[in-house]
Amino acid sequence: MNWKLKLKLLVTLGKRIRQTKGTAAPITFRSFFIQYFLKFNNSCYWPVHFSSRVLGVEYIRIGEGSAPGLSHGCYIFASEVGRISIGRYSIVAPNVCIAGFNHCLTDYTSTEAKGPLIIGNYCWVGANAVVLPNVELGDHTVVAAGAVVTKSFPQGYCVIGGNPARVIKEIPKADCIERKNDFEYHGYLTKLEFEKYIETLMV
Repeated sequence: MNWKLKLKLLVTLGKRIRQTKGTAAPITFRSFFIQYFLKFNNSCYWPVHFSSRVLGVEYIRIGEGSAPGLSHGCYIFASEVGRISIGRYSIVAPNVCIAGFNHCLTDYTSTEAKGPLIIGNYCWVGANAVVLPNVELGDHTVVAAGAVVTKSFPQGYCVIGGNPARVIKEIPKADCIERKNDFEYHGYLTKLEFEKYIETLMV
């Protein structure tokens, strides 16, 4: 994120804190200070806990109300060969690994991914879960704590768990509630700011 945008965020920080208070991805002065002054995950355009690690931000796109890595101990990494897309209002619990790419089996010094890693809207990835490359999770997918997700569940509306993960419960669409925040942010950015900033991303 360039310094002009960071300065604008600082000027309007109080307003953003008030507007996101009580949401699943709140903006706080503490998170802003740690990221952009102490330089923990300072390339991210969304709040990230200082104990989490996010790499390849230019290849990661998040939707409104989402902030992967806001919980502690997460490890999220993407690259040109392994892009990550996380939808609107999806939450990621502590100690989750979201891996956009993997090492090649025959050459550990190179990386590979057959396609992007996609997590849909209103998803919930439970604590200590691992989501591996080339996986697509449809809307309203709940990943149980400790699950290792090695394949796609594009249909969504289900709870998946185990190693490797499998469907352990279907979620009726009619029961799903899609709440929205009064003020929608892509991390620290308003919709207009995000639309301009996304041009600099590679997703």
